Amino acid sequence: MRIVYFTHSLASCWNHGNAHFLRGVLSELVARGHDVVAYEPEGAWSLANLLADHGEEGLTAWRERYPELTATTYAPGTPVEQLTDSADLVIVHEWNDHELVAAIGTLRKRGARFTLLFHDTHHRAVSEPEAMKAYDLSGYDGVLAFGETLSEIYRTWGWGKRVWTWHEAADLRRFHPPVEEGEREGLVWIGNWGDGERTEELERFLFAPAQGAKLPLDIYGVRYPAQALATLDRYGVRYHGWAPNAAAPDIFARHLATVHVPRRYYATILPGIPTIRVFEALACGIPLVSAPWDDAEGLFTPWRDYLVARDGPEMTRHLTALRDDAGLRQSLAAHGLATIKARHTCAHRVDQLLAIVASLRDDTPTKEAA
Repeated sequence: MRIVYFTHSLASCWNHGNAHFLRGVLSELVARGHDVVAYEPEGAWSLANLLADHGEEGLTAWRERYPELTATTYAPGTPVEQLTDSADLVIVHEWNDHELVAAIGTLRKRGARFTLLFHDTHHRAVSEPEAMKAYDLSGYDGVLAFGETLSEIYRTWGWGKRVWTWHEAADLRRFHPPVEEGEREGLVWIGNWGDGERTEELERFLFAPAQGAKLPLDIYGVRYPAQALATLDRYGVRYHGWAPNAAAPDIFARHLATVHVPRRYYATILPGIPTIRVFEALACGIPLVSAPWDDAEGLFTPWRDYLVARDGPEMTRHLTALRDDAGLRQSLAAHGLATIKARHTCAHRVDQLLAIVASLRDDTPTKEAA
């Protein structure tokens, strides 16, 4: 198949977590012999910030680790007919302009022969529902949502059986334990400060427990304002700024453990949706402890794949145990990795995607208003 994916950016993962999963999925599709094209708009916000901070050197890891993938930019006003020419499958990510989303849907309604899917990997369906409803999806064949609770929202919006839960996953070509184990020390957290969605949680479940467990803490990420940096300094945290996602396996390999601190929406009204860092960390064989999070879909086995802390003191106890118990670290790492290999790889998600496309072609539904 010729597969066209419209993303915000494939080249940049600066505050753009969808790039992680997208790279893995497209890489898997290429490996299976599909003709893959990824389009991103000129001047994409994520890429612009990456280049402003790090210049062209910031793209080195992406270029070296994903030589089979190409990010193709398009100028505003480029006809969508040109961008989708000869496509069999078109997927449009929700971090795209409303005009582009609508134009591709209109093309499909007018008889374009490709299958057209909308891909939602954010919490805006609950945090900004009117903004999401403003997307004209009436020409789309279906929706891929990255969690069942998000899928259920689309069902209430009229999508019925034309929405599929398509979780993120780990790219095992890049995310795996180190070939040779080296020295590990301390705790690591890779994540962005964000928009105040977990500020208090980070202090309660990461900074203070790391300090209490006497574990040095390294943090990588972007958009840390002055107040956040002052907080890190107060807790003695070593802040390293942005790291390319392709470097994450090497970063994980230098540390004893990591922590999952979900954003508030995913810990409350959108349960069951983990950050992609959970998949990536477990794939790299690093023990993980999670702040309160309801694995509503049973993606993992808590206490075997990772530990769960209900409050700050319990997080401190878990981190102390991991610091002192090599057997516990080994058990968690082995079980978590086995779960990823069995259920949560980009290969699994590609299998699911191809099955969805096949089902749509076998049973072309009557389009409902959406």
